[in-house]
This record gives sequence, C-alpha cells and structure tokens, in this order.
Amino acid sequence: MSDGSYKIPALNDGEIYRNELVIKKSRFICSAGHTRGVTEAENFLAKIRQEFADARHNCYAFNAGKGNETAFIGCSDDGEPKGTAGRPMLNVLVHSGIGEITLVVTRYFGGILLGTGGLVRAYQDSVKEILTTLPLKDPENIAELSFTVDVARMHLLEELVRKYKGRIISRDFTGISCNFRFAVNADMASRLKKELELLH
Repeated sequence: MSDGSYKIPALNDGEIYRNELVIKKSRFICSAGHTRGVTEAENFLAKIRQEFADARHNCYAFNAGKGNETAFIGCSDDGEPKGTAGRPMLNVLVHSGIGEITLVVTRYFGGILLGTGGLVRAYQDSVKEILTTLPLKDPENIAELSFTVDVARMHLLEELVRKYKGRIISRDFTGISCNFRFAVNADMASRLKKELELLH
C-alpha cells in the first residue's frame, strides 16, 4: 500500500532541483534530488561534489527512506565547524515529512565570517527555502523485500531485481553470503519472490 503520511520529491531520476541564497556575500547553493536508498544518496552527493569541485564545502543531509522514519539518514559538515551544517540541515529535513531525498548545500565563502550561529541559520534556511518550493508527490506503491544469497550468486539476484525494475536499498555481507534489501513495485513482488526462491 502507498503510505500517504509522507511525500517524496516529484523529480525524475538524475534531475536536480536547485535554489540559492546569498548571505553576507557567501553563496549557499542548495541542490535536491530524489534518492531511493543510501546508494542513490551517495551517488547524488558524488555528482554534486564533481559539479562544484572548486567549492570549499559541499555539506549534505539525506533521508533515503520513508519520510516518517529515520532508518536511512545521514549528514556531514564537510569541513565547516562541527555541528554547524549537516546536523542542522538534517533536523529541518527529518521534521519536513519528506522521504527519499538528498540535499547538498554548496558554500562559496564571500569574505565575511558568519560565526557558528550564523552558519547554523544559513544552512537551515537553505534547506527550509528549497523545501517550500520543491515539487512533491505521494510515494509509489512499493514493497520492500530482503533476501540472502551466496556471494557467488549475487549477480543473479541483481539481474532479477533489474528485470522487475526494482532497486537495491542495501547489501550486508556476512562471510560467504550477502543479505540484500530491495524495493519493487508491490504488484510485481509476489512474482519476484517466486523467482528468488529458485536461487536457493
């Protein structure tokens, strides 16, 4: 069933939604992406870091799962004073009720020091402002499954998940096996489960 208690970004795969604030001559460029799972969040972050490779700071916060849960969250100050960027960004994001999202705030220093309180406000405001205009939609009717497979047969599982247009959320290696968590359209979940059973 679709969980209407939270929203997700109405963005296509790879699409970047962006907003910029200028505070005391420093530029705060906030980039948002629809990221389902930690791997997609990491890939989005890498993409923004590459685009703004000359920036001193690319601070981020993500909630790669449901908007009303905190199982797949993360953040980083990326060189800013501890606690002035990532955590304040994440606090705003977690209370927004939006899931499957990664936010990266790129800062270009303008020559005027903001102080720790000023930095906290600037990073929070960057997130608050982009979330007021970010297009949103209800989450898809998705089922989450987990399955453990021998490492030697991982590629077969990955092929099946791709075949059913699913996405891998996480991989947890334990010796010679790997536990996969993945999401797939709920209508296809039972068929995928039957094929997965053949891997044992």
